[in-house]
Amino acid sequence: MRGSHLRRRSWSIAAAIATVLLASGCGSPRQDADEPKGSYQLEIADAKFPATQSIAQSATMSIRVRNADTKAVPNVAVTVETDPGKPGDGTAAFGQRKDDPRLSDPERPIWVVDTGPAGGDSAATNTWALGRLKAGQTKEFRWKVTAVEPGSYTIKYRISPGLSGRARLARGGRTNGSFRVQIQDKPVPARVDDNGKVVRGEAPGAGSQ
Repeated sequence: MRGSHLRRRSWSIAAAIATVLLASGCGSPRQDADEPKGSYQLEIADAKFPATQSIAQSATMSIRVRNADTKAVPNVAVTVETDPGKPGDGTAAFGQRKDDPRLSDPERPIWVVDTGPAGGDSAATNTWALGRLKAGQTKEFRWKVTAVEPGSYTIKYRISPGLSGRARLARGGRTNGSFRVQIQDKPVPARVDDNGKVVRGEAPGAGSQ
């Protein structure tokens, strides 16, 4: 009897642990689970990223995606890739990958991502998804980044209606694009105001009386 009681107690504890894990996100369904098969009409409504930037300067990249279809899109997503430094090298969302086995980390960041689209992280490090998009509606993807590597770069982006490949783009409309960006080596001037906040674009002493 005592052994049976202990076994029941053990099963109860295990069930409680499993419930906690599920509640905290462990074992939660994938973003592309049960993605419906079909074609969807999406288009880029607007895309912005400063063409000229400076080291240590923050900038915002924004891409607005519109559902031009008559039905809802299951999971609107944007994939971002920076062109490699030379043929044969790899790509990353806001960086480049060096084809050099001697490097412990082959990825070289061009921009540091301070914040990405809220709730948009996916299993792919270069793709963000913001869920269902109703017919005729628009969602905006925004990344706040800081430039860390001077040079001239091309950053490309493309949109999709899902993550698994079952939902595909219909023909027509603008579904991809690119930004050509020049990052200057000279850091943007900055000062600290009377409230202790950093003000970029102004040299030290600019706000003093």
